[in-house]
Amino acid sequence: DATPPLLCVSSYVLLHASRKTFSNVKVSISAQWTPSLQNESAAAFSPSETWEDNRLFADEKQATLFLGALDSIFLFSYAVGLYLSGVIGDRFNLRYVLCVGLCGSAAVEFVFGTLTEWLQLYNVYLYCVLWVLNGLLQSAVWPCVVAVMGNWFGKTGRGFVFGLWSACASVGNILGAFLASSVLKYGYEYAFLVTSVVQFAGGVVVFFGLLTSPKEVGEEFALERGSCERREQPGQQQQDEPEAQSPRAISFCQAFCLPGVLPYSLAYACLKLVNYSFFFWLPFYLSNNYKWKEAEADRLSVWYDVGGIIGGTVQGLVSDFMGKRAPVLAFSLVLAMGALVGYSRSPDDQVINAVLLATTGFFIGGPSNMISSAISADLGRQEALRGSQEALATVTGIVDGTGSIGAAGGQYLVSLIESKLGWMSVFYFFIVMTGGSVAFISPLLFKELRAMWRERRALRRQL
Repeated sequence: DATPPLLCVSSYVLLHASRKTFSNVKVSISAQWTPSLQNESAAAFSPSETWEDNRLFADEKQATLFLGALDSIFLFSYAVGLYLSGVIGDRFNLRYVLCVGLCGSAAVEFVFGTLTEWLQLYNVYLYCVLWVLNGLLQSAVWPCVVAVMGNWFGKTGRGFVFGLWSACASVGNILGAFLASSVLKYGYEYAFLVTSVVQFAGGVVVFFGLLTSPKEVGEEFALERGSCERREQPGQQQQDEPEAQSPRAISFCQAFCLPGVLPYSLAYACLKLVNYSFFFWLPFYLSNNYKWKEAEADRLSVWYDVGGIIGGTVQGLVSDFMGKRAPVLAFSLVLAMGALVGYSRSPDDQVINAVLLATTGFFIGGPSNMISSAISADLGRQEALRGSQEALATVTGIVDGTGSIGAAGGQYLVSLIESKLGWMSVFYFFIVMTGGSVAFISPLLFKELRAMWRERRALRRQL
């Protein structure tokens, strides 16, 4: 049945499309939160004309720092929520948890970006509270969709399947960029309106249409067959069959101590910091650094996601062929450091920028997709569990939650480094963090390389 995978893809595409909206309209929001007159002619106007009541900050730098703080607030709450939602997803119906996450976050984003603008309600504390709530609600989605996909697909070919499927985040980023740029001329509030309404509708579809595992297909078939038999033989007494016991979910600490969970979680903390910095700041960087129009910057930023889609799929396929994940990851991340150096020196040319951006997305977005999907599924279905316990959603929550903690701290650092030292120093920061990701997976890399060497030596002996 192709419906569950398609619904998983669609739900996360819509979630990322709405999440991407905030980064796509940062220039417009910053302009709305700062005085409209910040030049030498401002002295000719009275204070009431220069400082309007709805302006939150004195200048663009203060607004930029608050935007970075909002990114960090979102990711910290998202990280905390991931640790909780993974455990919840292994204990409750995944369909219900998914629906609450999708519909709830859509409602919060509508209030944050649309309703506050319509009502001219600008308040720092309100924005912070709403973004904390948004992070908690959105955290319910990823562990659940990975668990559903893990239920429907076995380990054979998982790298390719999950690499292709995890591209749904990048597809959502592309969709969000085009939706935002298409309505931005009417006001940033309409970008939030369009994406939040579409996401809410997707949550309703998930609630009524998602089957979380092949077992549910069997149960529905059995119920239909049983009801038919009762109609055909109304006088025959039905015997109750004992229910099969569902697998027992493991604790958070047990999942955290599973082999490979800690090093991949720490590596993902470094990598997600870089990946999400591109996610949150790329349109803003292109608009401010090259002085391109905001709509042009939004459209150009999708090339990073195009590279991530191709990278995740190709690297997942290669890792399936090799039977190992860590060597592919390490090789890609080493090349990613070179790609970051190249992109930081991109000239003021949109075509060259797009090519370098896609290359960077290939080597950074690809490994990020692999860790958050295929590798998380491997860790949650490994032999150490002996097939007797459910851990997929919990492990996914731990890996993605740890990654989000790293990304959360990084977003405020990006705004701080940029305001003090400039964008070139931000890229040096990215290179260091990518190197940290390689360092954390190096023990797993050496372990898998030794295993490959032993397998080849054993094969030679047989020949």
